[in-house]
This record gives sequence, C-alpha cells and structure tokens, in this order.
Amino acid sequence: MKALQVTAPGICELVDIPIPQPGPGQVLTRVEAVATCPQWDLHLRHNEPMFIGHTFRYPYTVGQPGHEATGEIVAVGPDVHSVAVGDRVSAWRDQGHQVQGCYAQYVVHQAENVIQVPRDLPPEAVASVELAMCVGTVFLMLKEMNGLAGRVIGITGLGPAGMVAAQMAKAEGALEVIGFDPLPERRENALKVGLDRVYDPSDHPFASRPGKLGIETAVDCVGAKKSVEFMMSLTEDIVALFGVQREDYTYTPLHYNGLRLCGYKGHSRRSAEYAVDLIRKGKLDLAPLISHNLPLEDYNHGIELLEKRQATKICFWPWRDQ
Repeated sequence: MKALQVTAPGICELVDIPIPQPGPGQVLTRVEAVATCPQWDLHLRHNEPMFIGHTFRYPYTVGQPGHEATGEIVAVGPDVHSVAVGDRVSAWRDQGHQVQGCYAQYVVHQAENVIQVPRDLPPEAVASVELAMCVGTVFLMLKEMNGLAGRVIGITGLGPAGMVAAQMAKAEGALEVIGFDPLPERRENALKVGLDRVYDPSDHPFASRPGKLGIETAVDCVGAKKSVEFMMSLTEDIVALFGVQREDYTYTPLHYNGLRLCGYKGHSRRSAEYAVDLIRKGKLDLAPLISHNLPLEDYNHGIELLEKRQATKICFWPWRDQ
C-alpha cells in the first residue's frame, strides 16, 4: 500500500509498505480521506516543537502526523465487539505519533479510538471528527458552567477550530457569536458557518475600548499571549483556553471583576459522541473547514498552501491519483 513518510524537515516521500493486520482489540480501516492538522503539519515541516519539552525525530513515523481520518473497516482483530467490518468510522483520538498514522491507504486503529459516522455524508464532512471532539470537550465544560445558552459568545482565531466552535455555540443556543481574526478571508469564511459578526482584532475601537461588546463567554482558538489577553480584556465572565499554550498569560487588575478562566481537559469519548451527534442532527458541518482537496502525492504542495495562509485545511485522498 501507499503511505507518506516525512524523512526530514520539509521533505517527504511516498513509500510502499505491507498492509498492516489488526491485532486483539484493533481494526483495519481503508482510509477514504484524511485532513491536515495545521499545527502538527507545519511544526513538523520546520522542526519546531509543538509545545514545551517536545522534539521531533526524523525520519518521522510512516503515515504521521495524519490523524483526522475517515474510512471503512475492512478487518477486525480478536475481541472487537463495538464495530464490525463494513462500518464507516472516523478516528476520534490521536493514537500517538510512534505508530503508523493515517496518511496512508490503510491504517490500524485500536477499536476504542474510532466512532461510527453517517454514511450519507461526504468524507470531508466527517474526516475531522477528532478536531470536533477536541473542541467539544471545551463546550461540554462550558455547558456545565452555564456559559452558553442565551449568551453572547466571542471566538478568537477563525481557522478550523474556530469554525467548529462557532457552530457549537450556535447549536447550544448562543444569542450571538462574534469572531475575531486578522485575516479577511477567514473572517469571510466564518460568516458562512453562522457567525453573526466578525472583526479584525487590531481595528479600532476593540484594541482601545475593552469590555464594550457585551461578550459574556469567549473561546480562544489561537493560544498566543496577545490573543488570549485581548479576549480576557473583552469578556465579562468566562474565557475558555483551547489554543495550545506556549507562554504565560497575565491576569491583571483589569480582570478582577470576576473573570473566570478554564483550560482544556483532554480527549474523551463523551466529547466525540457529542460532536458526532451534532453532525447527525445537521448542527455541525465539518465540510466547510476543507478549502482544498488533493491526492496524497501532493502533500508538500498542500502544506505549502497552509504555510502561505492560502488554505484553511487540506483533505488528502490516498486512493486518488494526480
């Protein structure tokens, strides 16, 4: 079978390897489509650590960092009872980057790491369930904090995660969803998935007049210090920190009016089921996250588009030729 391997920063090749076989508790999936995770793909391209203490080693594991994938189960190992051959599934949990990833025609998953998804939707509408699961973890937490229904919700960063967050906010009964991103094309795309208003965060009056938008709950999908502290200055009650944190944030007297912060709790099956349920109900559409469709052979070109900010998310098709 064909699989991708990143052999050095910015260099990759297609390799021919045997089709893996599922062991106990595992399933073999024929990969229909696999979407980029821009954070992993871009950091791997430049050998930049994903977080404090992290390092990349090359050549990288075959098929990695692909982990947002959907496909059909074609074989199951012993002791698998939750899914069966013929089921259409998506990966909901990244299995770790030491095992073969999903940038390949076939991949083995632990059965517990896949979830059944609707057959009537195109692959690009269910490939990124893992991302939706991650964002869903934040929204389940915000629901428990009574921070969604009837509220004005702010979202910083209108890339793939921000577009998922916007739809989840609407699904949970947000009164209004306001988005912030410096890129005009991202602001335009965000309006298509239901945001009510979008702004460049550097525009007047938002940079100089904090607290005047009536934002009650916010979700930061960037992680940068400037982005988080900007949202903290505009939000009245809760700021959820979803973006990967790489530096400390400052909580100042400006926030002493009761601003609450909450972090990311990590992967959970409950969050995956929450996201897929929204997809089934038509309240969450992951297809608009995909801006380009390419064969796996064009991996480098796709990552170049991400790097130039000419793409939001790439969907690679392992069975398509050039």
